[in-house]
Amino acid sequence: MTGSPTSIVEAAFQYYRAQDRDAAVALYADDFSFTSPQDDHIGKADFFEQCFPTANRFKEQRLLHVTPVDQELVFVCYEYELLAGERHRNVEMITVRDGLIREVQVFFGGKV
Repeated sequence: MTGSPTSIVEAAFQYYRAQDRDAAVALYADDFSFTSPQDDHIGKADFFEQCFPTANRFKEQRLLHVTPVDQELVFVCYEYELLAGERHRNVEMITVRDGLIREVQVFFGGKV
């Protein structure tokens, strides 16, 4: 995909919420790595099998801040509400290089 790292990250969140896997897969590098408190450097295939299908848990997800740090790194702070009613905030550090998402590191926040 062409565009700024910020626009690529915003598109990835949009495709996640819409569960548009075909569009999303094209945004991620083959050597993509995903890390969260529940996942330790899993690859692209595992990410799309385990993490991508989870959008159905959310009633709502809002991007609060999408902030470029440099030419490759974007910080994202978002808030979401689970179907059960709990609200949380997370932060992600996302590396975009050559138009593809290379790495995502997720930091879980607490309840809002």
